[in-house]
This record gives sequence, C-alpha cells and structure tokens, in this order.
Amino acid sequence: MKDQGIFRCHAAVLALLLVLAGCASITPAPLDERSTAAKPPAAIASKDMYLVKKGDTLYSIALDHGLDYRDLVAWNAIENPNRILIGQALRVRAPASAVAGETAVVRPIGTVAAVEQRPLGAGAAAVAAAGDALLKREPKAGKEAYSEQALARAQAQPQAQPPAPQPPPAQPKTAEPAVTKAEARPEAQGEAKPGDTAAGGEEITWTWPASGKLVGTFSEGGNKGIDINGKAGDAVLAAGGGKVVYSGTGLRGYGKLVIVKHNNTYLTAYAHNQNVLVKEGQSVSKGQKIAEMGNTDADQVKLHFEIRRQGKPVDPLKHLPQR
Repeated sequence: MKDQGIFRCHAAVLALLLVLAGCASITPAPLDERSTAAKPPAAIASKDMYLVKKGDTLYSIALDHGLDYRDLVAWNAIENPNRILIGQALRVRAPASAVAGETAVVRPIGTVAAVEQRPLGAGAAAVAAAGDALLKREPKAGKEAYSEQALARAQAQPQAQPPAPQPPPAQPKTAEPAVTKAEARPEAQGEAKPGDTAAGGEEITWTWPASGKLVGTFSEGGNKGIDINGKAGDAVLAAGGGKVVYSGTGLRGYGKLVIVKHNNTYLTAYAHNQNVLVKEGQSVSKGQKIAEMGNTDADQVKLHFEIRRQGKPVDPLKHLPQR
C-alpha cells in the first residue's frame, strides 16, 4: 500500500510537470513593429524642393533660384510671404500641372492633313462631265425587225469599242502653297513655349546701370556683384529690358532693392537705392531710369549691381560692355 501511494504521488507530480511544460510552450505572438514605427519623411527632390534655412526669406530664396517671389507664393500656397519656417520645404520649380497648362498647344491630327477640300478645276469638271455622259449614253443600235438581211448587215459592221478611260489631269500646283501655309501656322505657335528653360540664345546686350566709378568687383563666395559709387540721387538705369519682379526692402543687406527679370535665364539686382521709381510687374526698357542711387543698408552712397544666370551670381564685368 505504501508503494502504491508513492507511485500515485509520483504520477501526480509528473502530470503537473507536463501541464506546466505545455503552458510554457505557448508564447505570445510577436508584435509587428512596422505598425508602430515612425515612417521616415518622404524624400525631397533637390531640383524641385528647397528646405528653408536660418536667415532665409522668401525673397532671398526667389533671388537665389532666379524666380519671381510671387511664383513661390502661388506654388506653395503661402498666405504670408513674410513668414516662412526653418525646415519648411518649398517648391522652387513649377508643378507639372502648371507647366502642362503653359505649354499645352492644340495641334491638328496628322491624318486630317490628307483630307482636303479643293475646288474642281476646269479639267476636272470636264472629266466628270464626260464620265457622266458616258454612263448615261444609250446603245446606238435601234430596234429593227428580224430578217436575214438585217442579221447580215449587223455581222458585217465592226463592233464599236467603248472609249478608253482617260486619267484625270494633274491637280494645279497653285493650291499647294495654301496647304503648306495652313500646316506651318500651328507649328510656329507650338515653338513659342513660355515655360521652356532659357538657352544660350537668350543672351542679352547689356548697358551699364550707372556712370560712376567702379569701387567693388565680383568674387566667388564673396561679393556677388559689383559696386559703383556716385552721389545721392544719381540715376540708376535698367541694364536690359524686362519686367520688375521685386521692389522693396525684404532682403537683408540690400536696402531698397529692385530686381528685373529679363527672360527665363537672366535677372539683375540694383541695391542700396535712395528712391525706387518703378513698381512690381512693370515692364522697363534698356537704359530706363528705375531708381536713384543712395546708401540704404550701406556705409556709403553706391549702387550694388548683380547679374544672376538662373539664380546663380555671375561676374557682371564679363557681360557689360567695355567702358
């Protein structure tokens, strides 16, 4: 009896161990870390987007990219141009929809060119009339009672052959220039695309923006333009024809500034003015007086003049004529 009790005890302990082992083998399913992990920010295309840095203004970003600041406002739905945030991503190239809207050109489908309406010339009208007459012509044989003599006469006469169809005459060449002109007109319209990137063909013949003495020259990483001295009120001239895309004091270090955009490649900047004589959106001609020289945000009366090619400063002395 004692041995049986010990055996039952051992069996109970063994059963308990098996139950515990079975419970230990059930482990909770691992959590999907992907569901809680923070997703990395979307990659920013450097050609299309710009991250705002400390010290940037909307106007300086526009100048550095050769843009009208109003385009940045429109492309980025900015409510207050004077308030942008560090780290904010700004689009600095036109959205695809805007580009498509600017460059969309309605062109005739190629197959339509083959379908033309031309007036029938005299030769073609004659051919058509002859064809109608041939179709409407009745046989020459008249009705005659049957007899041996009539049959003999019919066999003796040669059979009349129908006239061979004549090929239509060549179309007059006078109609060809009209077709060529009609096809060339849509092509000429399609070549003028306002959204196209400017090429070397948009080079400009420049003029000096002021008549004073040169007191500062361009340097890579330093002075972004040239400095011309003078007296307060001296004329500041547009170095080339274009449109005023900025007039104000929003760029630190430039004082009263005027920016003129000449085409899709070049714009010019005129800084430290005493008075500005033009407004944003106004078209100006080469040599037109746009401001008066001053010393706003400068240590002396001078004009700071920059030429920017697609937003990048270039040496104005390599573009201005020799004095």
